[in-house]
Amino acid sequence: MSRVGNKPVELPEGVDVTIDGQAVTVKGSMGELNRSFHERIGFDMDNGTVTVTRPDDSRESRALHGLSRALLANMVIGVSDGYRKELEIQGVGYRASLKGQDIELLVGFSHPVTVEAPEGVTFEVPEPTRILVSGIDKEQVGQVAANIRKVRPPEPYKGKGIRYVGEYVRRKAGKAGK
Repeated sequence: MSRVGNKPVELPEGVDVTIDGQAVTVKGSMGELNRSFHERIGFDMDNGTVTVTRPDDSRESRALHGLSRALLANMVIGVSDGYRKELEIQGVGYRASLKGQDIELLVGFSHPVTVEAPEGVTFEVPEPTRILVSGIDKEQVGQVAANIRKVRPPEPYKGKGIRYVGEYVRRKAGKAGK
């Protein structure tokens, strides 16, 4: 019995879900998302809720049941509220700036690193050491934020680098800490 898969997905005001076989389209105030689901998964629409169903209790069907429900819920939240990831830059002289739609990072290399914004993702730089990545697709926002962090991940000796806001970086003592 799937705890996640059996929960119905509540549709907020202004969100429309269109189910065409295995293709699901979710439209909301922030945009539109499309996704094609596995053929074993079914969807039932009722008074502002969508229920995800599975044909049997096989291992694969159970796994796809919870996954599909979570993906659908993420789509609904994305088109109504959107998603946002915050990154912070730590290090002397490390900073970010907005160049049109893209971000230019100065993080200790001999050259600035430019990260281009894919379609559907926007960048904000409220201060030179903070980056906000936002969009309607949770998967895409998370991947873009991870790619920015990968440019200069936080190192364990001085803690310099790009990290998520609130991320804990375990520090090492180094040579002098015998």
